Amino acid sequence: MENDAATLYCPNENCQAANPLTHKFCQRCSTPLPKNYLWAVVDSPSVGSPGEILADRYLVVDKFVLLDTKPGLLALTLELDNLQPLRAYLRLIPYRLHVPQVYGVLFLTDGPSHREILLLEKPPILIDDTSQQVRLCSELTTAWRDATSMRQLNWLWQIAHLWQPLTSEGVASSLLDSYVLRVEGSLVRLLDLRFDDETSPELPQLGEFWQQLVHEAKPAITEFVDRVSRSLIQGEIHSTEQLIAVLDQGLAGLGRSQTPTIQIVTRTDTGPSRQRNEDACSPPSGTLVSKPPQPTALAIVCDGIGGHEGGNVASNLAIETIQQQVQQLTKVPYDHIDPSLLLSDLEKAVAIANDKISQRNDGENRQGRQRMGTTLVMALPVAHEMYITHVGDSRAYWITRHGCYQVTLDDDVASREVRLGYAIYREAVQQSAAGSLVQALGMGPSNSLHPTSGRFMLDEDAVFLLTSDGLSDFDRVEEYWETEILPILGGEANIATVADKLIEIANTKNGHDNVTVALVHYQVQYWEPEITIKAVIPESYSAKTVNLASKATDATLLGSPNHKTQVIPDTEPAKARQVPLQWIVPLIFVVTAGSLGLYVKQLRSQSWRFPVFSNPLQTQNPTIGATPAARSLANLSPGWVIKTNNEISLGNNQSPLPRGTFLEVIEKKSNPKPTSGDFLVSMRVCANKSTQTPANTNKPAVTASVPPNSKLLPATEKTVLLNLSQLNRFGDVLQSDAPNPCRTVTQPPVIEPPDTSPT
Repeated sequence: MENDAATLYCPNENCQAANPLTHKFCQRCSTPLPKNYLWAVVDSPSVGSPGEILADRYLVVDKFVLLDTKPGLLALTLELDNLQPLRAYLRLIPYRLHVPQVYGVLFLTDGPSHREILLLEKPPILIDDTSQQVRLCSELTTAWRDATSMRQLNWLWQIAHLWQPLTSEGVASSLLDSYVLRVEGSLVRLLDLRFDDETSPELPQLGEFWQQLVHEAKPAITEFVDRVSRSLIQGEIHSTEQLIAVLDQGLAGLGRSQTPTIQIVTRTDTGPSRQRNEDACSPPSGTLVSKPPQPTALAIVCDGIGGHEGGNVASNLAIETIQQQVQQLTKVPYDHIDPSLLLSDLEKAVAIANDKISQRNDGENRQGRQRMGTTLVMALPVAHEMYITHVGDSRAYWITRHGCYQVTLDDDVASREVRLGYAIYREAVQQSAAGSLVQALGMGPSNSLHPTSGRFMLDEDAVFLLTSDGLSDFDRVEEYWETEILPILGGEANIATVADKLIEIANTKNGHDNVTVALVHYQVQYWEPEITIKAVIPESYSAKTVNLASKATDATLLGSPNHKTQVIPDTEPAKARQVPLQWIVPLIFVVTAGSLGLYVKQLRSQSWRFPVFSNPLQTQNPTIGATPAARSLANLSPGWVIKTNNEISLGNNQSPLPRGTFLEVIEKKSNPKPTSGDFLVSMRVCANKSTQTPANTNKPAVTASVPPNSKLLPATEKTVLLNLSQLNRFGDVLQSDAPNPCRTVTQPPVIEPPDTSPT
């Protein structure tokens, strides 16, 4: 880099002192100096000359790599309506482990012309902080030949998981571009997104790309990769679910050549500014668990909400319940576990914990800010995989020798706005109520709860950090992982000592909350297998795992959301006994009479009940009896819902309706222009409700939840008038058996924890 005079400005708005680029802390106020290296998406040989400073802010480090010398300032952005490509990046934020996120837009003016350059943060680049030199991570096709068989299949497995979400955003071509497709250790990472042509690539094209890798695959999997790629090309593998199942089988075979050793340690502390600790963890604070000799290893961190006799109760109840549920899973041999159903079982365990807490709230008649709840993040290592499940803003970080990666996405308003394509994250977190939670355990029935679960293949030593926001706030993990946690992987630090140090950092650098951490140290011994892994292409994939949900739990999960939370029995239900024959007729009479009475009661109560929002992600049971006539645009009626399958322009300088918008029909009327031969349809737009920042709270509020990865939005009263011909081209009618996403959410008002700050 040629510009030795370049400086890095302190992000502290009360300081803003200039510092040498090599400094990690401000020489005036000791504030950490973040070094934000950015990837410039530009159609030219370079964005500028090394050492050049663009827009009085961005230092050119390499042809397409910039360093933001003023990290305390927000980057400029365009209106999202005018920059459609931004939305693909935003909506893919749940996959930010692989997809870089939008940092801002750089405007360059050259005489009468100007350029708008998209800037992406955390691209796959390697940085030498001493010399400020950078280089791109290796292309997958280049690194492939030197990788172990476990890592080679791991990379293909990650691509398979990315295929469907990238296809849905029209950027699957990114996974077929050797230049874009990079690897950073065991992780597949993209430089940027390449948008598909009019026709999106399909699985046979993915098979053709993978076929190029066969000749340099490790001997143990050469036949496997060849068989899988040919099956993709020939259409024998016709879905990503089928592809992932095949790759899971291959990884399970290789996993027998990998011996893991696991250590877990936890710490929790009240902190300097709180009178009591509402956090909880498992194993209990100060405990060190090793596997082996222990048969299982499970780490949980909970951050309670609800003040005295609230948050503490909720967090401990969540841990106790989940421990009981997960114990059943540990009794199953690994080769009898189906990964997808294990994820489902973990989410069911969370749902049971949620209903236990919600039941306690209902029983004590807790409402509003008095309602207790908790966040949750847990890690379950199983063989060569790590399973992470979370709800709320407690986080999980994955630390390897290559970097520190946040693998959970906070369930807060800011993340929701980004996920829905409404805002760039750096801007969203500056808004009021940005940190308010959209969901937490105990705030309502489990059919309105959407925990996030993920699995991560482990082919190298790693540390997973689970933490409450007492540590993660203000980017403390990003600041200290390299000096405090990374030494664990080199054998230079003990995890118990590191846990104590992290608590100290949280209390001295933050100090505003309780703090809880769990460290999971995963060590790997791997050797290349001498056997050859075979690929079996199943037509259907049968699952084998433990079903955690009893009938009572299933009833709770599928119960109507306007009922109180149902009681979860503490013991297994007794086995059903045979009913004597002479009781059958009276029993039928009693059941029939009871059903009629319940039906009449429901009819009477409908006049005062709130409308119910059905979970769009749940499979609804079909109604037994007569089949209603299929709905279509030809017989459109008021109350029906239309989902847009493309963007619809409204004209008159109005923002267009994005794809995936839901519209509820108000009325259909004749077009005043008789030559059009068309009808006008008045419709209500189902749009996002605003949220407000709770006052005088130390914990973010909990607002009505929005399902992760869902584009369904609670309804407002905005109306539009469209031609029927427009809807014929851009809309589909939801059928009568589909849930109505345009009905308002039946939820308590914003849940705010009481002010628990010391007096």
